[in-house]
Amino acid sequence: MPSTKFFQSTRKIVGAGVNYKEILRLTNAPKPDVPVIFFKPISSLLDATSSTATVPTIRVPRVFGGTINFEAELGVIIGRRCANVSTDQAMAYVGGYCLALDMTGMDFILAARPKGLPWCLGKGFDTSTPVSALVPPAALPEPDNVRVWCEVNGVRKQDDSTRNLIFSIGELIAYVSRFMTLEENDLLLTGTPAGAGPVRAGDVIKCGLGDGLVTMLCTVADE
Repeated sequence: MPSTKFFQSTRKIVGAGVNYKEILRLTNAPKPDVPVIFFKPISSLLDATSSTATVPTIRVPRVFGGTINFEAELGVIIGRRCANVSTDQAMAYVGGYCLALDMTGMDFILAARPKGLPWCLGKGFDTSTPVSALVPPAALPEPDNVRVWCEVNGVRKQDDSTRNLIFSIGELIAYVSRFMTLEENDLLLTGTPAGAGPVRAGDVIKCGLGDGLVTMLCTVADE
């Protein structure tokens, strides 16, 4: 079983983009044939556990012109090594869950997409992946039906359930494991609900899973 602060030994962060049905409805976009996968470096991790002495600070890189996007997500922590697992087998490899923010330089990504360029520089900056402590599987028996919500300066911006994921947790794990071995404490971000948007220095982000299962509070500052 991964440790409470699993991220101290995380080796890779795998993200899933465009993975809530409401986003497709709002954008009138077709359902992806397969999960949209990207990576974030471990240097992007930010300890946002409740044991931190001060409120963690997300820093906006100068290159992004003062704004970045917030994206609240359910994170899945891999519990043991897995490769080429089926969807039916996949949940047996889950060691726990967490709450995460996938902070994003959206202007960079919007410019990169039409050119077919990678997203990594818009996703991988320092402090761009705040994470909570591990939530044991027993504390979240229905991970495919848990609310993910986010507030900015006290205003609710995101609120949806993982039952509305396009690709389920098991499907995401199975798909990624066809291409690479997932190892203990690897972090899989399952996608963000509709409502993600920009924040800037001085803003306060509060997000959570369910009704008080776990919450995170972060401030935003310029680099």
